[in-house]
Amino acid sequence: MSKPTPDDRRWMASAIALAGRGRGRTAPNPPVGCVIVRDGRLIGRGWTQPGGRPHAECRAIEAAGNVAGATLYVTLEPCAHVSARGPACAALIVAARPARVVIACRDPDPRTDGKGIAALEAAGIPVTQGVDADAARASMAGFLTRHASGRPHVTLKLAASLDGRIALPDGASRWITGPAARAHAHLERARHEMILVGRGTLEADAPRLDVRLPGLEGRSPRRAVLGHGAAPEGWTALHSPNDISALDGVDHLFVEGGASAAAAFLSADLVDRLLLYTAPIIVGAGRSAIDDIGLTDLASTHGRWRLADTRKLGIDRLSVYDRA
Repeated sequence: MSKPTPDDRRWMASAIALAGRGRGRTAPNPPVGCVIVRDGRLIGRGWTQPGGRPHAECRAIEAAGNVAGATLYVTLEPCAHVSARGPACAALIVAARPARVVIACRDPDPRTDGKGIAALEAAGIPVTQGVDADAARASMAGFLTRHASGRPHVTLKLAASLDGRIALPDGASRWITGPAARAHAHLERARHEMILVGRGTLEADAPRLDVRLPGLEGRSPRRAVLGHGAAPEGWTALHSPNDISALDGVDHLFVEGGASAAAAFLSADLVDRLLLYTAPIIVGAGRSAIDDIGLTDLASTHGRWRLADTRKLGIDRLSVYDRA
């Protein structure tokens, strides 16, 4: 295994950024990014296309043409198994003959796990592993969670006042947060295959749950409702948070409302990421962001969440937490 060069992290960061373009559209395949560099210049790039094919490496090699003497950076180990949907990327890379391959993390799929790297090294192509691996894993959290836990990666979104209220006592909630925070939430919708609300939210608000950002309207996720009873036409009904394991083609689930749905997923220990949009207002009496989750011991709650990001969105504050 070859050692990283000073520029490897910079180019891998570019590949990880490209991978984000496919998030929410590639399941059951992971959203992967790939860049090809020769003499310090980018000569090809690619990311996993909607539906999972073509793969990032295939697109990048096609864009570059001749990759002799170049370094290929890819966020996930190139696949080693032949599929009816396309060739094995490890074989494509061997045929293209780059001078070197840099991989962020190994593929947990048993059909590839280590075999892609072995194929490259057997062909005499030096491989460097583990460059910016944590960031790469975060970019394909849904794929990795599906392999590790057999379910989608779950993001819970909460938009609340400083005192944790999401609505007035009569249910009026437009708008707790400002336009910048709402636009960011629409961007998050576009990064998920499915969005879910509780039945109470569905019946009270009749939410559209689509993406209303210019140029991203076509990336609205599938819609689901949590609770008993039938789902509206075009929606999926889930009777329990544990039903998410059976969702087909969903690696990223966005839980958007309301308080009962949030409590149900937290109580089931099925939340991997929290998005907290906080508006600089005090509501007082009003509806809480989360219903009772059966907590009886405060000590057990500490150390559960790790702050991953915080930023201003207009007058509001976004805080992002990951499972610790």
